[in-house]
Amino acid sequence: MDDAGASLQATMAGMGRAAREGARALRLATPEQRTAAILAMAAAIRQDAAAILAANAQDLARAEANGVSGPMLDRLALDAARLEGVAAGVEAVAAIPDPVGAAISTWTRPNGLEISRVRTPIGVIAMIYESRPNVTADAAALCVRSGNAVILRGGSECLRSNLAIHAAITRGLKSAGLPAAAVQAVKTPDRAAVGLILSGLDKAIDLIIPRGGKSLVARVQAEARAPVLGHLEGLNHVFVHAAADLAKAVDIVVNAKLRRVSVCGSAETLLIDRTAAERLLPPIADALIRAGCELRGDAAARAIEPTMKKATDEDWSTEYLAPILAVAVVDGVAGAAGHIAAFGSGHTDAIVTEDPAAADAFVAEVDSAIVLVNASTQFADGGEFGFGAEIGIATDKLHARGPVGAEQLTTFKYVVRGTGQTRP
Repeated sequence: MDDAGASLQATMAGMGRAAREGARALRLATPEQRTAAILAMAAAIRQDAAAILAANAQDLARAEANGVSGPMLDRLALDAARLEGVAAGVEAVAAIPDPVGAAISTWTRPNGLEISRVRTPIGVIAMIYESRPNVTADAAALCVRSGNAVILRGGSECLRSNLAIHAAITRGLKSAGLPAAAVQAVKTPDRAAVGLILSGLDKAIDLIIPRGGKSLVARVQAEARAPVLGHLEGLNHVFVHAAADLAKAVDIVVNAKLRRVSVCGSAETLLIDRTAAERLLPPIADALIRAGCELRGDAAARAIEPTMKKATDEDWSTEYLAPILAVAVVDGVAGAAGHIAAFGSGHTDAIVTEDPAAADAFVAEVDSAIVLVNASTQFADGGEFGFGAEIGIATDKLHARGPVGAEQLTTFKYVVRGTGQTRP
């Protein structure tokens, strides 16, 4: 190992040790102190708006020079309105109930022992993410709310933005009497830092959360020496059932795809019930096309709407994050569920129908983290679930699933209170 590698290793190891101390301070802090810290973080972000936006402008210029464009550039961009949204999102986290110490359940045994299952922080979380600087603020706020220290490693494409936001977060923490080590940011773009995080930093890290493209998540899951909370791509589907209300279906499909194409809740495949495809597909397709969406259909869909491009096998498993939508005609709920099982990522899937039995069947058959009935997939968002914000959408089944808010960033311990009982 050369001197630079040794220096980085020492720096990262020091961050791990400091995070342990930060985690202890957060765990022992009062809910009121954690709330004060989060509110101070939001205030500091607003106070530093000019510096944060200037840093973001530098990141954008560098990204454009490197050929980044379209939805990826949009994910990176901040303006005054978006930054205010970031600060408001942090404040929303301060308003949610503090989960630390809350009793999940309590019961008394025949021998008089009182047993409680109580929420407790996980400890030290490492967050590895790409592109979106708002994740820096969301992750920091949620980890403070849940009593966890966090080490943030954002993508090199938004390094300046992330560090500017982190500087505000640090100031907010200190003003509430909490250590800066509770929320740390990796300051180097050196990719070796990711490898060191995946090693666990001498067992300092309790949980790793990746948020980004398929290659990033795959690397983290393959190499991590600590538990991983997976956030896979959003291969999301909207199934328009034969009993769908047409006007409702048009609104939901257009919103699910086009409200914001660069988010993981954007729909990537439209499924149409075969028995009503000739009635439902033309007006939905027309609305999408007029809104600027490219459609790629299977043979049955193109027979009804010939202007569509021919879908390839790859289209069914592609997260476009662009105004492109794959379209397939399927045989009822069973056909839709089968397509989703074959090509979906277990993220978010929706049905549009006025038939309660069909809705119930879809909910039962589709095993995704989020299943919606008569609502847009763009509601796949922690803020929309009332969590204040989210650290990602977990597509694994353990230990959290769906939007990961403060409550999902806790584990539990059993507290047993006796009056002198001994076991015979």
